[in-house]
Amino acid sequence: MKIPMPRIKSKPIRTVLAWQLIATAALTLFSGWLEGGHGALSAALGGAAGVAGGLGFTVMVQRGRDKSAGGALVTALQAESVKIGLSVFLLWMVLKNYEDVIASACVGSFILSILIFSMAFFVRDHGSS
Repeated sequence: MKIPMPRIKSKPIRTVLAWQLIATAALTLFSGWLEGGHGALSAALGGAAGVAGGLGFTVMVQRGRDKSAGGALVTALQAESVKIGLSVFLLWMVLKNYEDVIASACVGSFILSILIFSMAFFVRDHGSS
């Protein structure tokens, strides 16, 4: 059984999601080198919380159908709420349930992931890809 995956239509969003994954992988390797397995897993989970929030944002924006300025603003605010809520919830779950978490690796990777997602505004969209 194949699970249908929605296609991310926005090139800037696809780009920053890729950057988030690359940064998370780099911090996972670096934290693993510094702190061992728990450092690597902590960084991976922190970055994954940020990536999941970005994906939640993307799904909400793509579901928005209203073409008016007011409708677009409501959609953007809802998407941002989903991103923040999902990201913070997942980070909290990691910090609460992973006894051997390396907090600096987890939170650092999370913060970097969230900051990278905010850069989507600066990525140019030159047509569909």
